[in-house]
Amino acid sequence: MKKIIAALVAVAGIGTLAAQQPGFTRKLLQDQNLSVPDRHAVQALAEFVPGGAAGKHTHPGEELGYVVEGTLELLIDGQPPRTVKAGESFFVPAGMVHDGRNVGSGPAKVLATYIVEKGKPVASPAK
Repeated sequence: MKKIIAALVAVAGIGTLAAQQPGFTRKLLQDQNLSVPDRHAVQALAEFVPGGAAGKHTHPGEELGYVVEGTLELLIDGQPPRTVKAGESFFVPAGMVHDGRNVGSGPAKVLATYIVEKGKPVASPAK
């Protein structure tokens, strides 16, 4: 039952953020409890249309990303913008406000793994 509740919380957090940004979606692939207390790993496929952006947001844990297709501009507060292309990976520390934007001419896809606190939304909008 706890796993079902955690999955629903994860889907709610992913869906809420995705619904706010046209041209950006996240599809939940898996949600697994970890051996570390109060943490779970959530894996999702994020898809961006050309010019699409995730919108500024945070995660209650770390994000490990791998660009499967396309080119993104990764904006992490306090860091210079970074261009990440297909075949490259990136890391976003816990709680950091960040955004990703498709700067290529075709679609962009990112395999994202979040190591986050149980019971919290996977992503929350930021100002």
